[in-house]
Amino acid sequence: MELLVHGVGGTTPEKMLDDERTVRVTGDDTAAVYRRAADADAETRAGRDPGRPVPEAYVWCNLTSGDGSRALWLLLLPFMVVNLAHWMRPEAHGRPRTVRLYGLLVRLAGLTLTVLLVAAACEVALDLAAWQCAGTPVCTARHSWLAFLSPATGGWWSQPGRRLGLAALVPAALTGLLCHLSHRTWSAYESQQPLSPGPEPEEEPGGGSLARPGFWYGRRLVARLRGAHTAAGLLTVAAAVAVPAARFDRRPGGPAALDALGWLLHAALAGTAVLVVAVVCRRGRSEHRLDRHLDRRLVRWLPLGALLLLALALVYGGWSRPDWTSAGRLQGDAAFGAISLVQGALVVALAVTAGVLHRGRSADRRPGTPHAAGGRRAALRGQGGPAVAMLSCALGGVMSGGVAQRVADWLDGTGGWIQGPPVLLTWQASVIPPLLLLLLVLCGRLAGRTWRLARAERATVRRDFPGEPADRERTRTIARIRATATLTDDAPLVVGVVSAATLLLGTVALVGALGTGRTPAQAAGEVHPAVQGAAQTAQALGSWLVGLGFIAFVTWGRRAYKDASARRTIGILWDVGTFWPRAAHPFAPPCYAERAVPDLTWRMATWTRATGGRLVLSGHSQGSVLAAAAAWQLTPEVRRRVALLTYGSPLTRLYGRWFPAHFGPGALTGLHRDVVCWRNLYRLTDPIGGPVRLPRDGGPGAECPEVDRAPLKDPLAYGRTAQHPLPAPVLGHSDYQADPAFAEERRELLARLHPEVPAPRREADSPPSPAAGPRPGARPPGGTGVQGSSGRSSE
Repeated sequence: MELLVHGVGGTTPEKMLDDERTVRVTGDDTAAVYRRAADADAETRAGRDPGRPVPEAYVWCNLTSGDGSRALWLLLLPFMVVNLAHWMRPEAHGRPRTVRLYGLLVRLAGLTLTVLLVAAACEVALDLAAWQCAGTPVCTARHSWLAFLSPATGGWWSQPGRRLGLAALVPAALTGLLCHLSHRTWSAYESQQPLSPGPEPEEEPGGGSLARPGFWYGRRLVARLRGAHTAAGLLTVAAAVAVPAARFDRRPGGPAALDALGWLLHAALAGTAVLVVAVVCRRGRSEHRLDRHLDRRLVRWLPLGALLLLALALVYGGWSRPDWTSAGRLQGDAAFGAISLVQGALVVALAVTAGVLHRGRSADRRPGTPHAAGGRRAALRGQGGPAVAMLSCALGGVMSGGVAQRVADWLDGTGGWIQGPPVLLTWQASVIPPLLLLLLVLCGRLAGRTWRLARAERATVRRDFPGEPADRERTRTIARIRATATLTDDAPLVVGVVSAATLLLGTVALVGALGTGRTPAQAAGEVHPAVQGAAQTAQALGSWLVGLGFIAFVTWGRRAYKDASARRTIGILWDVGTFWPRAAHPFAPPCYAERAVPDLTWRMATWTRATGGRLVLSGHSQGSVLAAAAAWQLTPEVRRRVALLTYGSPLTRLYGRWFPAHFGPGALTGLHRDVVCWRNLYRLTDPIGGPVRLPRDGGPGAECPEVDRAPLKDPLAYGRTAQHPLPAPVLGHSDYQADPAFAEERRELLARLHPEVPAPRREADSPPSPAAGPRPGARPPGGTGVQGSSGRSSE
């Protein structure tokens, strides 16, 4: 059998199997395995050609790009990015405490993102709307829906504490919505159990962490983090309501009873916040076993306790204070400044921890070991995780600052009636133009390098197509595509430069805002008029860019809700970003691999158990990553019945560089050693796929050739030929099956499987448990190879 797994973007089973008549063998509308209708009963049909293999297609695209509501996941982008940083730690052995410290720092960074998002909602609802606009008669006259909150009406809601309490329902509802979405997706994805739990291994499995039985089962951690982050969001709202009221009660001559109640409420909020941090700091995932135990009391009572404190804060803030008036801003600068300071400190600590892990791993490498052979070095010398964590904080700042800036402009117009968002958000917006200018210079440098590489590549293109009449434009096109495909390898440079500049400029913005208490234009006015003009330009341009960035997020999400093609584009983004389990942030989009990997593992294990046969696992692009992850989850007995065929695979080019602890050379070498044979196809014009770069090794695949075949020719024909009378397209990342080398490699893999392929099992034979592997002495069917289908799995 050949089990086909498509790549990002998805496709249909009809295209994958090259047949309009397909049937679903197992699965549901979300993810399923399909066969050709003619092969539905292939194992039991008498007289079937024993040399004709059976193709199956696993279609998983609906896990990421199904209904339109998933377009709203775009607003969860900062949470997804910080979750990626958790899995980007450098490869390390013998340093468990440092590894746990790395995960702890990322989880704390994720917690600050939740607080930042809820604080931004509090800034909009409580400060800008309920405190500033509702407390200004001119602003309430312009926005009649706020008129009932105006002090001029003298109504019950006119007091500032009650206005803040009513507005607090908005960020509280946002927190509840995030909790609900996390719980719903948790039930649909993380609740899928892997094939069979095994005992905790005495040593690291050959496939590294991805071979552990509990890797794709993170229910307990997600539930625990969801309770902690929900409580953190509610505590943020409670503090936004209680702190202004307590500050007013501490004035000379204020009511002693309310002052004492305010101190007690502050102490309760601080104590619960410490408990939330302690829960986040608890040990993370239990990957060596299936951890079915849930911390039900903690998951339930921690959010309920925070909700109770929020209710008490609403009662305390809503207590009658007739002489209390709203003026100026709430203390947003202190709150956002503290969040920015903590995020910067966490990123710096994460960079130091990653450096220790990377240096320790480099010192452990010795020539001739699997870890020293082949592959690419870790991205940014092990600093990929801290750099991505910095980007997640920057994305959170852009989204929070963007919504605050645009709501302030909408409420105020051009009248200057309200003071607007905190000064720190203005400083952060002002550093965006210099950052974009730096990015523009970097892109220009990369464009120049790509142009020079394309010129140098023209001679190579002519050598790859000898004996054909020269076509100058055709040569330029092929060389340009090859050169452009190498831009993927420059991603670490772009991420590193942008992250370092963001950290530096963010520090400048924090110092400027907290040190001066004024906007950049006001602070620059004391230096020089020219400097003040530049600061005003940067401030205005940055404010608009931040607002436009947020509007672009909302617009793209709204378009994707109605447009299937746009939803498919967002689905491709999630295919790459949500492969990993939610280990750092529970509100991140759900991990589709926690459904897809058990699906593939169950299918391969149960089929080999029932038939005793062997199979080829064929994966394109992201499908090759799922295929490798599923192969690692198989028992050694079943894995020795599997051959692996990957094409357009990012296993080393992307995953090996950015996730070295999980897809490093050691883990991939172990997979190569355990399967029957592994062959990988790639093109120089492919911007995603690339070579695996593994040497030959011992094991079942010792007699197999090296994993990588020489780069496939692309296009298949340089000019018009008898076989290609029309110009052949440059295929790049798609249609690997169109190359004759694909069929050749499949035939060779089948030939390596065929000598040990026995006859069908009798129905009376009772299969053993999945964990036990094939029954001793069982004989696989004679037709367990793969049919020569085109298998057109499109991206």
